Amino acid sequence: MADSLPTEFDVIIIGTGLPESILAAACSRSGQRVLHLDSRSYYGGNWASFNFSGLLSWLKEYQQKSDVAEESTASWQGLIHETEEAITLRKTDETIQHTEVFCYASQDMDDKIEETDALQKNPSSLTSSTLTKPLDSACLSEETHSYVTSYEMPAKDIPKNDGEISLEVSGVEGTLAEEKYCGDETCRLTVSDEDTVENKPIEEDNNDQLKRNRITYSQIVKESRRFNIDLVSKLLYSQGLLIDLLIKSNVSRYAEFKNVTRILAFREGKVEQVPCSRADVFNSKELTMVEKRILMKFLTFCLDYEQHPDQYQAFMQCSFSEYLKTKKLTPNLQHFVLHSIAMTESSCTTIDGLKATKNFLQCLGRFGNTPFLFPLYGQGEIPQCFCRMCAVFGGIYCLRHKVQCLVVDKESGRCKAIIDHLGQRINAKYFIVEDSYLSEKTCSNIQYKQISRAVLITDQSILKTDSDQQISILIVPPADSGTCAVRVTELCSSTMTCMKDTYLVHLTCSSSKTAREDLDSVVKKLFTPYTEAAINEEELTKPRLLWALYFNMRDSSGVSRSSYNGLPPNVYVCSGPDCGLGNEHAVKQAETLFREIFPSEEFCPPPPNPEDIIFDGDDKQPEGSGTNNIIMAKLDSSEGSKNLESPGKHLEN
Repeated sequence: MADSLPTEFDVIIIGTGLPESILAAACSRSGQRVLHLDSRSYYGGNWASFNFSGLLSWLKEYQQKSDVAEESTASWQGLIHETEEAITLRKTDETIQHTEVFCYASQDMDDKIEETDALQKNPSSLTSSTLTKPLDSACLSEETHSYVTSYEMPAKDIPKNDGEISLEVSGVEGTLAEEKYCGDETCRLTVSDEDTVENKPIEEDNNDQLKRNRITYSQIVKESRRFNIDLVSKLLYSQGLLIDLLIKSNVSRYAEFKNVTRILAFREGKVEQVPCSRADVFNSKELTMVEKRILMKFLTFCLDYEQHPDQYQAFMQCSFSEYLKTKKLTPNLQHFVLHSIAMTESSCTTIDGLKATKNFLQCLGRFGNTPFLFPLYGQGEIPQCFCRMCAVFGGIYCLRHKVQCLVVDKESGRCKAIIDHLGQRINAKYFIVEDSYLSEKTCSNIQYKQISRAVLITDQSILKTDSDQQISILIVPPADSGTCAVRVTELCSSTMTCMKDTYLVHLTCSSSKTAREDLDSVVKKLFTPYTEAAINEEELTKPRLLWALYFNMRDSSGVSRSSYNGLPPNVYVCSGPDCGLGNEHAVKQAETLFREIFPSEEFCPPPPNPEDIIFDGDDKQPEGSGTNNIIMAKLDSSEGSKNLESPGKHLEN
């Protein structure tokens, strides 16, 4: 029970974001006693995913603008000795600001729905609600918790995808959702083939096109559990650090993935598909034959550009966009390379642009026709996968568990313990704290960057094709100098993130103003707000916008340790999500901190072979039901574990 925790641990971790969860798994795997705490009622922090009702509950906490009651310090001050001092932690989460909600879908008045935890009965009245001061997500109520943590879809509700490709894992049955309801049973790491789709395309005549499916707000609320909405929008590079870590540590068995099926470009007011592979380039109708040859020659050079320094060293001080002009690339090709392959800003350096292009090309073909994977049920699954691994190796988890302060020894300057909201004093050797928990005093010298985010629900894809099950990424170039490009990720229902006949769209960029001010122009270019008025042919060319959420999120990824005031040497800080597309920063940060704390230990090693596990008092492994008591219960066979280490070699159609 949370009110009777052990008093001695090796590592205490506060916050369940991705870097903290990776660190928890790594520490537990290396034999450390780990206590993992979070004051929130859900895993993931700002990396979390919510169903629709859960997201409204998360927003409702901010809309109420209620101050969290200050706890009496008398209850824990008595636990601080004369030779000690306390570093208090923040009572509220101030990483989310400027939330704005817009509902464009009609409210079906004939369909009476009890909107538990919804913002208001008529959400369209929230279109002007903006929070201009930091928001509080630290203390969700018990009622809210029931929605926040219930986003897993029951196994019987999950559509079966016949187009999935499984990595070979022995003895595995059932899908991810089934695994969530059956303890430590293992699950598949699956990747969907981009050429197969879950739903067959439906041929529509002109009359059907004019009668687009009418989706009401009531339907969205009814189908709340079909949504899994990420607070941060990320994709996984197929040759990236996170995929490698998932496979190496065997955490991949807890998750499923789909391949991003296409990469899009926005040029001259139109959305186009970008050719990625050699076959795509030569099959593209957007490029002339001359352009195809020029593009293939340039991409071939980028794959081993380090071997030809004479071709780029003279341009090291130039921007990548200027360098592209010298390679005889047409404006069309320059746009594709800069915004859809390198996916960098125009001002990035030549060497950074070449590195990004090479990384893109190296990731092609491992799991599909694009370099990217997306986790089924959303990005919030990934931190939970690592938390599960930590728990398997003995880590203890407590949600809705606040930490009042860190206890520091005055003489040595090292942190000795924490005191929680129940007045328990818990000792440890090392402490890892997520940035949002540190007090204003500790962070007084830091100027945080911000991320502008928008979450949209739409009724069709931004680029319609024969298939309605496309996962797309699009970079919209900045319209004006001094502004940032906007990254658009569009998810279909087969990703288990939205209901049938809708799409979930994430927009992300670095903040210069509020999220709505930064992103509204791009939303207007790509979408048309839903109206009850008759739809003309011009409006039909754009998807209709049913619901939208805008908010700003703190980006603490660039903050150095020295920027924090009075931080004890054995207290380490993890940052929240960064603005980048991948998860490389989180993985690098977790590995760096782990090696700093435990320099002689291996970072997230592969799990042991069950045949090699020796029980205390026995010189051989027991058979039958006894295997259920070992710490790695229901692990894959030795052969299956080896197969996971070489995923590209074991894909089956």
